[in-house]
Amino acid sequence: MPGILFTHGYFLQDDAKEQQIMRPYPPLGMLYVSAWLTKHDLENRVFDTTFSTMEKLQEEILSSRPEFLCLYVNLMTRVNIVRILHWMQEQMPETVLIVGGPEVRYHAEQLLDHGAGYVVVGEGEQTCLELIQELQQGKEPLQVSGLIFRTADGTIHRSGERHKIKDLDELPLPARDKIDLRLYLDAWKQRHGMNAVSVNTMRGCPYSCKWCSRAVYGMSYRRRSVTHVVDELLHIKKTWAPDTLWFVDDVFTVSHKWLAAFCEEVTGREAVIPYECITRADRMNEEVIRMLKASGCFRVWIGAESGSQKVIDLMDRRVEVEQVRNMIQLARQHGLEAGTFIMLGYPGETEADIEETIRHLQLSHPDHYTITVAYPIKGTELYAEVEPHFLNAPDWSTTSDRQQDFARTYSRKFYDHAVRYVVNKVETSRTKGFRSVKHRFKAAAAKSMMAISK
Repeated sequence: MPGILFTHGYFLQDDAKEQQIMRPYPPLGMLYVSAWLTKHDLENRVFDTTFSTMEKLQEEILSSRPEFLCLYVNLMTRVNIVRILHWMQEQMPETVLIVGGPEVRYHAEQLLDHGAGYVVVGEGEQTCLELIQELQQGKEPLQVSGLIFRTADGTIHRSGERHKIKDLDELPLPARDKIDLRLYLDAWKQRHGMNAVSVNTMRGCPYSCKWCSRAVYGMSYRRRSVTHVVDELLHIKKTWAPDTLWFVDDVFTVSHKWLAAFCEEVTGREAVIPYECITRADRMNEEVIRMLKASGCFRVWIGAESGSQKVIDLMDRRVEVEQVRNMIQLARQHGLEAGTFIMLGYPGETEADIEETIRHLQLSHPDHYTITVAYPIKGTELYAEVEPHFLNAPDWSTTSDRQQDFARTYSRKFYDHAVRYVVNKVETSRTKGFRSVKHRFKAAAAKSMMAISK
């Protein structure tokens, strides 16, 4: 059996909310690192936990006894990763435990304290490769950039930032062949009648929203070539023939030149697969919408976060709410579905701002919208701003940043009711007859609870 095993510790069966949503995607970042090691002749396996259990993962580890266990850590999986680290210390203390992913940069010391041997910070491909090569040669990887670890005397060694990969076309396609992608496609199909495969065309984001984590790729913007992306789409189309794609890029239309070339090549090579993507209103116009539709886009998500310009400015979103509204409407006029994201409970938001958000959703009338309550992710500007105002001290090893509360304009409970108020108030204007009346009553009840919970 190969001596390198990748896993990620996300178990769908333990996540009731995600079971209800049922839109699981494999961890592309981990699959990219696995493929990079394979490209450089380091044989490795992936144990995909999404449709598995902790017990089966443990059985696999005990059976294969890997020399290196590489663990991908994000906001959703941190608690399980800590459990795995503790278990590995008890069962297989000789295995080298390597952690990487978006959660590790600002929690490196805690992860080391809980059993991790090495923390891979930022872009993981080359760092992971060099680390394992050095360890296999019996060397202490002091000169491998992008690492945090404890030396023999117990001090923490930080080897400095690794230079980011300039040419993303050097990356092999993510190792989807090492997992059972059909499980994802079938889960989607059974719940939604159509399925999806996730694809990444860029790394980084050049924007500065205060609540957004840039722990892995920073504020860089690097893009794979259109040819490289279309090659991948053709491979996906031939191998799995999914109904749709989900482009996971933060701002798919950031470069209009790239989008124009993509539109031309994906249609010219008959590689079109219906897709949805995320973008910003200030990187859209009528021509962009036409190119999106021509290249296969059926749904575009346009970030807003609030219908109040004051709150958008507090977030440093650098976009006009009126522009967001116009682009949602224009996309729908051209036959695209439009979705948007709303965040309540941002510092400084008032009840009047929430009413502005309701008005924004009613006027723009997106086909889809999601609402979350703001929470601070460590390492972000939002976290730094609200840290002096934290109201609780959750146990790091058993909670995520989502459980961290801070002093807001109103109580945390207020915003739970506010989410229901916004949804029902908006749906009142989107429905008719009895359904509209039902939403009106629910909105009134939520509004009353908001008043009580202030």
